[in-house]
Amino acid sequence: MMAARERAAIGSHCSGQVARGRNVKFSIAPDSAWCATRDEVRGWHRVLGPWVWLVWLVWLAGPAFLGIHEFHHWVLPTALSVPVFLAVYVAAYLMPRRHMAWHALAIIGICMAVTPFNPFAQTYAVYACAVAAGWSAPRRSGVLVLALLALYTAEWFLLRFPGISIINIWILCPIIAGLIMAQRSQAQHRAELRLSHDEIRRLAASAERERIGRDLHDLLGHTLSMVALKSELAGRLIKRDPAAAKREMADVERVARDALSQVRSAVSGIRAAALASEFASARLLLETAGVHMDYWSDGNELPPDVETCLALVLREAVTNIQRHARASRVEVSVIAGAGCVVLRVRDDGRGGIGAHGNGLTGMRERIAARGGEIWIDSPQGRGTALEVRLPLPRVPLGAGQREVVAITAVAGTQHAGGRA
Repeated sequence: MMAARERAAIGSHCSGQVARGRNVKFSIAPDSAWCATRDEVRGWHRVLGPWVWLVWLVWLAGPAFLGIHEFHHWVLPTALSVPVFLAVYVAAYLMPRRHMAWHALAIIGICMAVTPFNPFAQTYAVYACAVAAGWSAPRRSGVLVLALLALYTAEWFLLRFPGISIINIWILCPIIAGLIMAQRSQAQHRAELRLSHDEIRRLAASAERERIGRDLHDLLGHTLSMVALKSELAGRLIKRDPAAAKREMADVERVARDALSQVRSAVSGIRAAALASEFASARLLLETAGVHMDYWSDGNELPPDVETCLALVLREAVTNIQRHARASRVEVSVIAGAGCVVLRVRDDGRGGIGAHGNGLTGMRERIAARGGEIWIDSPQGRGTALEVRLPLPRVPLGAGQREVVAITAVAGTQHAGGRA
């Protein structure tokens, strides 16, 4: 089901019409290599994608650049091959990925057709191997790359071209194909990591809801039943035996106080579990990516809004480290001091992050809304240190304490009225 949602999201992102007319409509296939490239990479390659590599077609004019005069009729076949190649190359990246093997075969066919007139047409072989590398799983793609190279090499020797000239293709093509397959494998690993991370969060939230439900049932079910029974008994005794009714109401007050104390303890545990859950999730994310994480917390109870803010900041910081820092070790600590709580995150990565971007703008806004401050020290090549300070509210009495005071005041008033 997740895969279906992911494909639907990619389809909605990539299904914009490339060309639209009254009777002509062309859509990019949702499972095309172009959509996958836009989803897998960032930066300039995300915008230009595979089209930027077309610049190397300039090597087709090698006979003119190098002054080779043995091939007098290379211009026309080469010029005719370029638009055919471009059509096949564009189709390879815009059509479903499962068709890329046929496009790779078509490109190597163009290469073999032009090579007798222009040996620099071996440039097409590089594109054929690049397309083949994006076709399927690494093993199948690797077999196809080797088959294409073997086919082209056979033609090369049949044409009695110098064997030394084919060596560069056997060096360059496997390297390019290997890089493409490695990039695809890493992108797939990152996608699986994101899905597993989201699934862990969902399962943790579900388990937490179930735990809260069980705790509240165990804490309040018996207590409220006892309060109801004793209140009913006191109501019956109030006329016949006021002293006994008073004892029952004293028991009701004691049970209510105990229940209030237990609920406060349970809520404190829930709040602590929220940040602890984020610590555990961050450690899983980093160590799955090969980054060791050490974390420490003094265990002090924090207000829920402060703890939520810290959890979101920690999540953003850890995500940035996993995506950009290239770190091997991360240290995280949360310390509550006099009037403030401090979150520190330090990594040993490449550093050099800017003041904005990578989610830092949203992080600054979130912290500023809480009246906090953030410092970032990120020297190039020396890791990044992030420190967040959030003020703690100074409230003399907590909500539970105010309830106890209110109950005591009401009880005192009732006793005073009874004595009067």
